[in-house]
Amino acid sequence: MSSAGSRTRLAILLVALPAFAGCAHETAQQPPPPACSDFAQAIDLADRIKTLDLLSDAFSGGCYTTVIVYGTQAQEEFRHKTFRVFREAASVFIPDGTLTDYVLESYERGFLSILLASSYEHTRKVENARVELRRMDHELFAPLYNFGEDAVNLLLSAALWERLGEPREARVDWHRLRDPATGLRGVDESLRAFADRQVQRIDEGRSPARAWHLYWVGRFPDIDWDLQFTGSSNGYFSVQAREAFPPTCVSETGVRLSTRSWFEKIAVRHSGGYHPLLNIQSWIRLPVGIIYSLVPVAAGAGIAVGGCALDVAGDGKGALCEVAIRGGVVFMSMAPKVLRGALAPDLRHWSHVPAAFVITTASDPANERCFHG
Repeated sequence: MSSAGSRTRLAILLVALPAFAGCAHETAQQPPPPACSDFAQAIDLADRIKTLDLLSDAFSGGCYTTVIVYGTQAQEEFRHKTFRVFREAASVFIPDGTLTDYVLESYERGFLSILLASSYEHTRKVENARVELRRMDHELFAPLYNFGEDAVNLLLSAALWERLGEPREARVDWHRLRDPATGLRGVDESLRAFADRQVQRIDEGRSPARAWHLYWVGRFPDIDWDLQFTGSSNGYFSVQAREAFPPTCVSETGVRLSTRSWFEKIAVRHSGGYHPLLNIQSWIRLPVGIIYSLVPVAAGAGIAVGGCALDVAGDGKGALCEVAIRGGVVFMSMAPKVLRGALAPDLRHWSHVPAAFVITTASDPANERCFHG
């Protein structure tokens, strides 16, 4: 794709959300956002994915009190994996995730803390915002059901710490982004260089030229999966995003970083090295799924053979046999769908998040090169 084409596509996907700046861009025909009370009424903590998506929408709509009230509840209730013997055993006989509650991934726990911290900042509860950012650090390293540090949340945390007037705290996050020795994977060298400049600036006692502004770019893409029994380190699943993530972009005034690392966490969810329990369950589910898929094959064969036998016994002319064979073939053709349905992995995730974030000190987004290239 040409550079001009890429810029055009990115411009179409761009959704500006100056979360730290506290202002909004509206188009002439954009419908008015739902009232904050509408979000509060729609949130049902029993539906965890819907709750997370509504929290994103409420944040985008400036309903910071709603985010604080329900986000803190989600933070406590969606954080831990509760093991129930019956549900874990029964789950191998039905599609993954049908019986079990969704548990936040480590990056989702971190991002929820970011939303809460920013919401507290908007409501001028600075100390609460600091508490949430410190919680985010803990969430990334907490030895829970899922785990792992994340460059995206570190970038957002660094910018927000500086907005809160805490450059030394921001330096910690910039340093973690800069230094390969921290073990943070998938960080582009240009981003490391950008973080290095921020560390040097803070060490010299200089503030950024202007306050950091955050913008959301696009929407996290939908996810597809397929069976892959060879060459896969993620069980027998091949997981792909339907659309490409924007590439990393660094300028003098800002940086664009995609949420591809968040997708990669979802893609390895059934890996033995990340989620041993899910990996074991997926392999136990494989023979069960194969048995399920044999049912329509056996039923189809029975219909075909039985119909033709009746046709012969009744001295028919083959009409009944033909109908039986066609019906049997239809039944047998359902086997791959049954197998796929039985083996479907649990790919639930917080979907109302962006494909990338842009942080910039440019006073006007139009002056930020990483919006356009």
